[in-house]
Amino acid sequence: MNSLTVRMARWSAGHPWRALVGWLLFVALCLGVGSAVGTHNAKTADYRVGEAGRAEAMAAEGHLDRLSTEQILISARSHSRPRTSGGTPVGAPDEGPAASAAHELTARMRRLPEVAEVADPVRSSDGHVLMVEVALKGEELDADHKVGALLAQTRAVQRAHPELLVQETGSPSVSKGADQQRDDDLALSEKISLPLTLVTLLIVFGSLTMAAVPLLLALSSIAGAIGLAMVASHLTPDAGVGKNVILMIGLAVGVDYTLFYLKREREERARSGGRLGTEALVELAAATSGRAVVVSGLAVVASTATLYLASDVIFSSLATGTVVVVLVAVASSLTALPALLTVLGRRAERRARRRAEHGKPSRRLGGRDDGRFWSALLRPAARHPLATLCCSLLALLALVLPLSGLKITEMGRDTHSRAIPAMRVYDRLNAEFPERRVTHQVVVQAPASRSAEVTGELRALARRASADPLFTDYARIRTAADHRTSTLELRVPYLGDSPQAQDSLEHLRHDYLPATVGKVTGARYGVSGDVARYTDYPAHQDGKLPLVIGALLLVTFLMTLYAFRSVVLGLLGVVLNLLSAAAALGLLVLVFQHTWAEGLLDFHSTGTIGSRVPLFLFVILFGLSMDYQVFVVSRIREAVLAGTPTRQAVVEGIRRSASVVTSAAVIMTTVFVSFVFLHLIEMKQIGFVLAAAVLLDAFVVRVLILPAALLLLGERAWWPVRPPKTSVPGPDTALMDVG
Repeated sequence: MNSLTVRMARWSAGHPWRALVGWLLFVALCLGVGSAVGTHNAKTADYRVGEAGRAEAMAAEGHLDRLSTEQILISARSHSRPRTSGGTPVGAPDEGPAASAAHELTARMRRLPEVAEVADPVRSSDGHVLMVEVALKGEELDADHKVGALLAQTRAVQRAHPELLVQETGSPSVSKGADQQRDDDLALSEKISLPLTLVTLLIVFGSLTMAAVPLLLALSSIAGAIGLAMVASHLTPDAGVGKNVILMIGLAVGVDYTLFYLKREREERARSGGRLGTEALVELAAATSGRAVVVSGLAVVASTATLYLASDVIFSSLATGTVVVVLVAVASSLTALPALLTVLGRRAERRARRRAEHGKPSRRLGGRDDGRFWSALLRPAARHPLATLCCSLLALLALVLPLSGLKITEMGRDTHSRAIPAMRVYDRLNAEFPERRVTHQVVVQAPASRSAEVTGELRALARRASADPLFTDYARIRTAADHRTSTLELRVPYLGDSPQAQDSLEHLRHDYLPATVGKVTGARYGVSGDVARYTDYPAHQDGKLPLVIGALLLVTFLMTLYAFRSVVLGLLGVVLNLLSAAAALGLLVLVFQHTWAEGLLDFHSTGTIGSRVPLFLFVILFGLSMDYQVFVVSRIREAVLAGTPTRQAVVEGIRRSASVVTSAAVIMTTVFVSFVFLHLIEMKQIGFVLAAAVLLDAFVVRVLILPAALLLLGERAWWPVRPPKTSVPGPDTALMDVG
């Protein structure tokens, strides 16, 4: 009762208004400092991995990097010759109006400061569409902020030529549309998750005031974390996903931590029967659930920190957002929450005294007695632990089986929702100009004295490619001013996610390049482009996966060992977390790699899983599972420390913690499920798999497998050191210790 957790709670309970004002000032300070320093966004160079990344770096050294481009399609609105492409009726444009519109568009674009060059109009093979390509200046990732000026000019030309159809697409406009769609989706997610979370809390507590406490503290933690994440972005750049993960994880753990603490305070209040004051109850909750919250938070932080080992800016951004919001949520549960509980508790006590003075019966301040319900759920594990363990394990292993067919790919532009207007035009561009679907960029760096030799070999490579049906006859060679770097652009008439596009990359890297520029002494070379990026990124993740998973398993084991001084519990926690994560991933494969759930979940199956999903699942789930593991086993350990036999302690500890664990799981699932309604396929997959994993972990692992395993292990669960029998604030000694 003299730990740091209790001392902080004691001070907050003794000075509640100071603690609450201090917390609000802290949140305001975080937002203020964050707004002052701003967010340091990741640059193109931060995303470079593999051979594609090395090639892009060489091209950048020679100032030959690829420029972001936009394509504007001009066609006639024809009803006499109905023909559709991408759902849009098109016809052959009249030479005069189409040429005039293309000339006007070209002139407008060239006047823009954002534009580097405008190519001459190109006509599709059937003559129905004119295409004008515009290249933007500057950083590739900044293009979506500059493209608005180009879109405005395209709309102006459309208004001037209503008889024509003038449409724009390209990586910048698609990215801009995807960002807008993501923002709209997140707003929808908030509208779904916040009310459902409040309803769930109302069911748990039966009081609007008490239900609002976890939600308000979670939202304040999210606000503070957003400000701190802005500051942290100057150490690890933000990849544009920081706020998303802060919202998702912040709401989940923020409500969970408060729920753990709040439920324990209500439970002890009901047990004390009015013999303990509010401050004593808050201290008792801090000594039990408060410690569990701190250990759980540190476990989530330690688990998530393993993402930094992936050497990837997106995972680093995800890790930073998660670490920051979890630490802020823990801080709120140690400071603002005890103060808030004290204020509400004192008010409830005053009301109880007034009711007593008027001869009215006191309202019950504790939680509902749902012990019978959870005792019924735990009965199979308690009566038949071996059978329960075997059946539960077999059920989870059945869900693991689909993992044998797991296919991982990078979710590129082709997977974006067609609700984005630029994506519909993108489909039309691919249909009308198939020869421009994919561009490979070969980059060669060699001594300037060998520039002529490099150019000759690049020409030979271009001749080989032109004879290959996987390539078109297009070839463009550029040489840097210092003659040390040269590039060759080749085009492929297949979509970027097609097997033919992959084969063309393989031919380049393993056949054509070694046979040509590979013979130049001192030459370094590589292939970049969208296909190369989408190939190299999953390969990079596969290479880092063993390191991250190994570190994750070690961290999980060490955190459990630290919390409970038990090697057996540490190993058991690792195995159970692996099992629930694998089962959830198998369920994800079953749903998203097939088409049967497309209508149900509103997605178009790519037959693959996003390359970031498995690693993100394992890391986040291991951290969140530690919440439940620490909270459940802490209750069991309390009973053992109080002298209860292990078998009885397991049943009683899980029965007492089951309601809060499952309530927390339902809330967390609500948050994750709201992400299933997003349009971005990778976010859908992340939301679905996390929701499935949390439900499996809470309702199968913690209610069936964990109690069955602990009952079978008995006293061996605490090996090598059994907890000594001593007086702790547990179920039977709480009143004595605090009194």
